[in-house]
Amino acid sequence: MSNEILSDRRTAMEEAFFARENEKLRQQLRGLDQSKRQKEALQAASGISNDAVLEKLAAQGIVLNEPRTPMANYAGFVRTGNLLFVSGQVCANAEGKLIAKGKLGAGVTIEQGYAAAQGCGVNLLAQVKAALGDLDKVVRVVRLGGFINSTPDFLDGPKVLNGASDLMVTAFGDKGRHARTTVGVASLPSDAAVEVDAIFEVS
Repeated sequence: MSNEILSDRRTAMEEAFFARENEKLRQQLRGLDQSKRQKEALQAASGISNDAVLEKLAAQGIVLNEPRTPMANYAGFVRTGNLLFVSGQVCANAEGKLIAKGKLGAGVTIEQGYAAAQGCGVNLLAQVKAALGDLDKVVRVVRLGGFINSTPDFLDGPKVLNGASDLMVTAFGDKGRHARTTVGVASLPSDAAVEVDAIFEVS
């Protein structure tokens, strides 16, 4: 038998072998995909989340609200590339009631302001989850911008905004450490005590 015929037979056998292996691999991938879909369906039916950050927050007694609807002609968030910009969130709770109303330095205490800033942070994360579907896709909290409804002589705005900053570190660990600006303002929408916006790096 000629070398050419033997070579052709080897080639045909190799092609048949690789075809069988490829088909096995495709079947394995289909099985994995089906298992993943079944797992996700079971988790959805049972209320279990894949979101480790969400679970960490829940362990701290923090539950995300439904994202707040924008109050005017703007979007709650905008993604461009790997950056997610979240519009300013006031300190409203799940029922839409302000956690703190009025001015720091004129009736609203630092402790109340801290709780209000944390509420703003919760609302920021609700927008992030709406944008990404999964808080685990946050690569880094890049920046927070805080607006404190306060009297001109109130100097403890940074202590108030720690409510939002501490929440980000609780949720994301070192990835939650961020740049920040705190500004005292004369008023905020609905006389909210605090409003916070944010930039996230996402995957």
